[in-house]
Amino acid sequence: MKKFKLVSTILMVALLLVLSACGTSKTEGSGEKKTLKVVTDAAYAPFEYQDKGEVVGFDVDFINAVAKEAGYKINVKHVGWDPLFVEIKGKTADAGISAITINDKRKQTYDFSVPYFLSTNKIMVPKGSSIKSAADLKDKRVAVQNGTTGQEAVEKLLGTESKNLKKFKDNNLAIMELKGGGADAVVADNTVIEEYVKNNPNENFVIIEDAAAFEKEYYGLLFPKGSKLKADFDKAIKGIMENGEYAKIYKKWFKVDPELTDIKAQQ
Repeated sequence: MKKFKLVSTILMVALLLVLSACGTSKTEGSGEKKTLKVVTDAAYAPFEYQDKGEVVGFDVDFINAVAKEAGYKINVKHVGWDPLFVEIKGKTADAGISAITINDKRKQTYDFSVPYFLSTNKIMVPKGSSIKSAADLKDKRVAVQNGTTGQEAVEKLLGTESKNLKKFKDNNLAIMELKGGGADAVVADNTVIEEYVKNNPNENFVIIEDAAAFEKEYYGLLFPKGSKLKADFDKAIKGIMENGEYAKIYKKWFKVDPELTDIKAQQ
């Protein structure tokens, strides 16, 4: 009988400890959301780049504002372009941001937030170049960042196996190829190359726009398939666009007010 009572007492204490532990976990979990790991390729000024070892840029300010609106803390980490997709697919990171264009091919593997930025590809060439449109890129050496929509756009013009298509790890290397005379043009997101030309006027580059050749593109946050974060961040993105925080960040980096009509229509 004593043995039975002792066993009963032990079981009761153990049960109380389990219930107590469950109660503590529930309280902590409901009171504070975890810190999210956000990966990026910090070689894409003005969206994300490294300044004295710190990752900064429009995307960084944007994701911090969205995370705050959604009630999360985040840690933004530079991993590179290709590793970014590997980490999200493998669920070793919670979200990715790096001026990532939303397209059907990527949607097969990843989830995207609602759009937060409108962009298009443009052409960067030296002043005096004979290139005046996308059609003029045929038979020219064109530098692009590998794995981007800029690469896809040029492949449609030159062919996927063209020797004139020069692919690089990032846009900085593509621009260096143009500067060194190894390429006749760079095709990349308009904001990136426009920012470069503006900040380096002595290098005598110009931007060519061809709206008929390059479609509008929309950037989104990248999530693993089935991520429960998407709903929170979709709501937060719309929230900062309504409360003026998005416009504040946009003007800080691009010196103009954003045109949100098209983006909101896509949302």
